[in-house]
Amino acid sequence: MLFVYIFLLLTMSRVGLGSLQDKQTDFGLKVFSLLAKDSMNKSLAFSPYGVSSLLAMAQLGADGSTRRALTTAMGFSLQERGMLRQQRLLQSDLSREEGLEIASGVMVERKMSLEKGYRRVMSKAFQTHPHQVDFTKPDQAVSIINAWVSDHTAGAIPEFLPFGSLTDETRLVLLNALHFQGLWKIPFDPRLTQERMFHCANGSAVPVHMMRLTNQFNYGEFVTADGVDYDVIEIPYEGDSLSMLLVSPFEPEVPLSVLSAELSSQKIQQWRAELRNVKRQLAFPRFTLNSEVNLKTVLINMGLGDMFNLAAADFTRITSDERLCVSKIFQRVKIEVNEQGTKGAAATAAIMFSRMAVEEITLDRPFLFLIQHKQTGAVLFMGQYNQPQQQ
Repeated sequence: MLFVYIFLLLTMSRVGLGSLQDKQTDFGLKVFSLLAKDSMNKSLAFSPYGVSSLLAMAQLGADGSTRRALTTAMGFSLQERGMLRQQRLLQSDLSREEGLEIASGVMVERKMSLEKGYRRVMSKAFQTHPHQVDFTKPDQAVSIINAWVSDHTAGAIPEFLPFGSLTDETRLVLLNALHFQGLWKIPFDPRLTQERMFHCANGSAVPVHMMRLTNQFNYGEFVTADGVDYDVIEIPYEGDSLSMLLVSPFEPEVPLSVLSAELSSQKIQQWRAELRNVKRQLAFPRFTLNSEVNLKTVLINMGLGDMFNLAAADFTRITSDERLCVSKIFQRVKIEVNEQGTKGAAATAAIMFSRMAVEEITLDRPFLFLIQHKQTGAVLFMGQYNQPQQQ
């Protein structure tokens, strides 16, 4: 079987872990679909669980219009009755899987006090407690966070944050880390791996190392609402609780965005219900993907612009010390697939800052000035300063 396009989705084999997981999955898939539109001819690795978990952590600290916007965009609220327990059970269920590690982290400025309620819900839902960090030493803070990510991704993502990504205005960094290492239930024989041409989305063809396996697979053929034919084949990992689904359109000219736009938890459940065990010869590339995505634009397009606006964001459930907003949300993912199995690591971060906490204002850039009589409002002098004048 020649795969002209390959879409990869790592998913739990068990169906129906609950409505919360379905909604988190739907949100993550929607984010991926929007990212994929901007990467039409590029390979992309992404963690839907990572971004859903991270924004759920932010949602627990949100109030007012920010909370409502997050609830609307994500399709669920962890602030509703019983949802903290569901989140804890979901994370515990995943963490029990052999070869799978999930961690959540909160790095907080050491001089800022967190609301007791936020500490409580983070502990209850995500089994995490805040780590105090001195953000007045940004490079040191970057090193601390990178060490945390490296520890929780088995060293797969050693330099998550670049130096310069944090400043002394940073107040809080929310983190999610995911590491997976799984062996195929039936490994591919390396002696059967051959160099073959892979037909890329941009129309070019490049040689790849194509792995081959003839075996019984769960397989199905499906049609999108627009009449695009595609097939789904499942490759199980040892233990059968995790598997990889390979989804590929029949026609080589069909872009993967046509398929990713239809992705949902319900669609995946439909696939699983209709797959049939048949004998197939599978050939697909051995590959490694490294992706880094900035999620800010996508999230703004999903209606979450206010949380990036210091004047509009409401994270008063996190702290009442000062006003917070999100400055960046990004994710790094590394996936390696070979004859033995799969290694995957993902790290997602939301960086929050506050300008109200700055004790010193340095006008080391052009500025306007006005001299005004306060009682009458008369402006006596004004000007703009762009550069020093020669004396």
